[in-house]
Amino acid sequence: MLDWRNIDTVLLDMDGTLLDLHFDSYFWLEHLPQRYAELHQLEPQAAREWLHQRIIREQGTLNWYCLDYWSEQLGVDITALKHEVAGRIAFRPQVKDFLVRLRRQGMRSVIVTNAHRGSLGLKLQETGLDQRVDAIVCSHDFGLPKEDVAFWQRLQEIEPFNPARTLLVDDSLPVLRSAQRYGIGYLLSIVQPDSQAAPRSIDEFRAIDSFDDLFPVDGGGQ
Repeated sequence: MLDWRNIDTVLLDMDGTLLDLHFDSYFWLEHLPQRYAELHQLEPQAAREWLHQRIIREQGTLNWYCLDYWSEQLGVDITALKHEVAGRIAFRPQVKDFLVRLRRQGMRSVIVTNAHRGSLGLKLQETGLDQRVDAIVCSHDFGLPKEDVAFWQRLQEIEPFNPARTLLVDDSLPVLRSAQRYGIGYLLSIVQPDSQAAPRSIDEFRAIDSFDDLFPVDGGGQ
């Protein structure tokens, strides 16, 4: 349990933190390679291997998350392909209850995401997340990924917060390191961002498996 008396603002990642990362894993590792192979008349396994090598080169950059970039690079409409499997978008356990509790406690909740606006819009449409938090900030609007310390400075300009009294929950260790360098006082990671993947062993930051670990569930969020 955290000492919530020392926290005013809660910054929340979306994919792998509030939402099950399985949707994104499935899309990039399974659905996109299959559809790319069909559209370009390639062997599926060859398409999968080539895409993996191409995509990994952009890891840690804003391009990694940019649907416009990948649509241009790959010659396919990535946003449209995501809509084909939108039924796989799902909340992680206890998220709805947790967001309700934050509001009851009077803390400001802000989603800070590297997701491209095309992906963000689809997920908000499927989940109504924008109705459950106070604000949503997309790193693409800054031209900086959360992995860049300058992102947090830009965030503070439009969303004033006291870093020492702020909690960030994010499944990405590079993002947590960036926030730590900026001075955000409370940092939490996620043990199992993808419900279909094995739990992770994380030593660098405190990690939670369920939001039950932070607030007892009262059943009011469903």
